[in-house]
Amino acid sequence: MDNSKKIKSIIEKIVVNAGIGKISQEANFKDKIYPKLVSDLSMITGQKPAATVSKRSIAGFKMRQGQIVGLKVTLRGQRMVDFFEKLVKIVLPRVRDFKGISLKSVDSSGNLSIGFKDQYPFPEISVEETVYQLPLEVVIVTKAKNKEAAIKELTEIGVPLVNKNKK
Repeated sequence: MDNSKKIKSIIEKIVVNAGIGKISQEANFKDKIYPKLVSDLSMITGQKPAATVSKRSIAGFKMRQGQIVGLKVTLRGQRMVDFFEKLVKIVLPRVRDFKGISLKSVDSSGNLSIGFKDQYPFPEISVEETVYQLPLEVVIVTKAKNKEAAIKELTEIGVPLVNKNKK
């Protein structure tokens, strides 16, 4: 079985989420900032992101109903495989002080969640051209039924999982 088929047999989908937060309250957000954030996430994932909007207004967060609060992309099929291979082989090694992904990042349903403080580890993004840091969350949804099976399968396809409890 080649690597692409093996990845497709283990991973159901990959969801990439970017929280925009207070950036959406800037004066020129709709005209200049939002299109740049969309193009950055499009370059990273190879697919145009969908905007996530707030369902209701929350005064404490200075958020209005219908305001854009994030961007998300759901990857399946070949785009998912390409993104996964780029993530494991290129992006994770570029993260500063990276020693592996904690086993605690895998939930009881077998999904792996990885957070990035900004988009700079991705090779498509240049530090000079970006206006804002975009925190990213990558959720790898596996077909595994539980945490143990997911850890075993993810390790087989090259995800650098480490047990950080050991001293």
